[in-house]
Amino acid sequence: MNAPPPAELAPIPIVDVREGGPVRRAGEASARARGLRDACVNWLPRPAAALLPALDSATRRWLRRSCSPYTQDVEAIAATLGFPGIWFLNGCYQWGCTSLACDEGGVPWLARTLDWPFPGLGRYLEVARMRGPAGDFDNIAWPGYVGSLTASAPGRFAASLNQAPMRRRTLRPWLRPYDMLLNARNTWRIRSIPPDHLLRQVFETCRNYAEAKHRLEKTPVARPAIYTLVGSRAGERCVIERKEDSFETREDDTSAANDWLHSSWPWEARVRTEVLLTRSYEEAAQNSRTRRAQIAAWNGQFASGAFGWVVAPILNTQTRVAVELCPARGVLRAVGYELVEGRELPEPATLVCELGGAEAQVR
Repeated sequence: MNAPPPAELAPIPIVDVREGGPVRRAGEASARARGLRDACVNWLPRPAAALLPALDSATRRWLRRSCSPYTQDVEAIAATLGFPGIWFLNGCYQWGCTSLACDEGGVPWLARTLDWPFPGLGRYLEVARMRGPAGDFDNIAWPGYVGSLTASAPGRFAASLNQAPMRRRTLRPWLRPYDMLLNARNTWRIRSIPPDHLLRQVFETCRNYAEAKHRLEKTPVARPAIYTLVGSRAGERCVIERKEDSFETREDDTSAANDWLHSSWPWEARVRTEVLLTRSYEEAAQNSRTRRAQIAAWNGQFASGAFGWVVAPILNTQTRVAVELCPARGVLRAVGYELVEGRELPEPATLVCELGGAEAQVR
C-alpha cells in the first residue's frame, strides 16, 4: 500500500470543549473513540486483547485509589462509550519521546515527538481547547483520553511529558517484560496522581511558568516522568526529571528523551517494542542520548513550521505525533504520523494543524 498523497490527508480536528471537557467530547466523537480503541487493541497480541476487561478492572481500581481529580471523567467516558479498553488506555502513556526547550527570536519554543507503539494515535489526533480556573489551554490528545501529554496555554506556558527510564533488576534484555510487570504492580500500590493527570491539572490551575514549574517539581507522582516546560519570556525553559517524591531540574541543556541526563543503575532508558528483548542496557542508553543530542543540535528555525527536525532517529517506527509550541506567540503546530505498508518509517497521517493566536489553519 502506498502512502496517500497530501490532498487525501485529513485535518486534525480542533474542538472547543471548554464546557463539558473530555467527557462531552467522548460522547460527541464516539465513532472516533471506538476507531482509536480498535486500532490500539488490534495491535496487541491476542492474549493481551482478551485480557482487556481485566486490565480495565485493574486500572480502574488503581485510579480510584489515586489522588487524581479526573477519575470521574474516565468513569463517565467509559460509561458513555460502553466498550472495554477506556480505563486501560487512560492508565498507560507513551513508550518513548524526544523533546527540546530552547529560545528562538527572543521567546521560548518547545518541540517534541511522541512515540507509542499503538497505531491510530496519529490518525485520530485532536486539539482540544479546554478551560480551567487559570484560563484556556490547548490539549493535544484523543477522544476518550483525559490526561495531558502535550499542551499549551497561550501567554502562560507550554509543556510535554516523556516517559522516564525504567527500574531494572537484571541486565538481561529478555527479562525486561518481567521488570515492567513488577514496576506496574508497584505503581498500582501508589496513591499519588499519575504524571499525565498532574500535567492537565497544572494547565487548569497555574497562572504562569513559575507556578507550573513549582507544581511539576513538588507534587508527588505515581511513577517517574520527565517534563519539558517553557514559559512566555526569554529564559523560561527547563527539563524536570521526576521520581515519585523527588526531582532534578535543569535550565541548561534542556533537551530530553527517555533517560536521565546522567544515566545510572538501576535505571534503564526506554527501548522500542521491536527491540524490547534484544537491545542491551548500553544500546538503550545510547539510543536515548543520540535522540537527545540530535534535537539539541538542530540549527533550523521552529518559526518556519517545516518540521525539518523530525528525521531519524528522532523519527522512528513508533513516532505518532510531532509538535511545535510557542506560548509567547500563541503558536501551536501538530501533525500525526502512522506506519504505512512498505515504508520503514512513519509518514504524515494528517495535515499540519496550526494555531496562531485566535486563528486556526490546516495545511
